[in-house]
Amino acid sequence: MSQPASPAIHADFDLDRLFSYRLSVLSNRISSAISREYHRRFGLAITEWRVMAVLGRFPGLSAGEVAGRTAMDKVAVSRAVARLLERALIQREIHGDDRRRSVLALTDEGFRVYDEVAPMVIEYHQRMLEPLSDEERAMLDQLIDKLAGEGVRRIEG
Repeated sequence: MSQPASPAIHADFDLDRLFSYRLSVLSNRISSAISREYHRRFGLAITEWRVMAVLGRFPGLSAGEVAGRTAMDKVAVSRAVARLLERALIQREIHGDDRRRSVLALTDEGFRVYDEVAPMVIEYHQRMLEPLSDEERAMLDQLIDKLAGEGVRRIEG
């Protein structure tokens, strides 16, 4: 068995300083903290809530469009959609003009759950942002928008 290589002779790469990694870890921690409550109360997984959150704001999207809005894997969205359909929290409808296209929408029960979970999520996010001043919050929003727009365009080509 060979010995592990000495880190001193390899690329100087500190994962803990990489902003995308730090954002991912922060996002995972926030999502996990919030999801514990809506999972306990409603049995929803993070992916299921994200699908519901998007459909609550933008009804009539296809599963592919939901995946695009959330940047989630299409397979993860498909599985979440299947579970939400099974629980009658969402419904699938044929698009009016294109019979080949199906779109998704929350059911009345889905909206009942949405109307309970959404304020809870907002409250968690407000608590998370409490350490920041109003100016820092505004700057954070601007920086995120800039990175999500111009920053992503630069790496996606």
